[in-house]
Amino acid sequence: MDVSAVSSATASASSQASAKATMDYDTFLKLLVAQMKNQDPTEPMDSTEQIAQLATFSQVEQTIKTNENLEMLLLSSTLNQAGAIIGRTLESADGTISGVVTSVQVYSDGLVATLEDGTKAVVGAGMTIR
Repeated sequence: MDVSAVSSATASASSQASAKATMDYDTFLKLLVAQMKNQDPTEPMDSTEQIAQLATFSQVEQTIKTNENLEMLLLSSTLNQAGAIIGRTLESADGTISGVVTSVQVYSDGLVATLEDGTKAVVGAGMTIR
């Protein structure tokens, strides 16, 4: 299996998602701290409101972790699918593409199989794998 695309596509998607999540997480944290520092001493933040904001902070953190775990699970599933079709016959619904799969490249949006004759085909709807 050709995994060169796996590392680059996964690293790129994961780093973009992590960068965005970190930025959102850091921004939220900075806003929360700034709000607490600059509150009016004559009318401090209600403790219930403060607890609600801290709970939101915790939810944001858990959502980020959950998304990272789901990305890894999806990658693992895609790699298993890719490995399972190597050596098998791939055929398009219209019969224009047919052959034995020699390698598979994994991209963020799916799989591309390379057949024995060098033909590349997107593995998706309308393809039969035998």
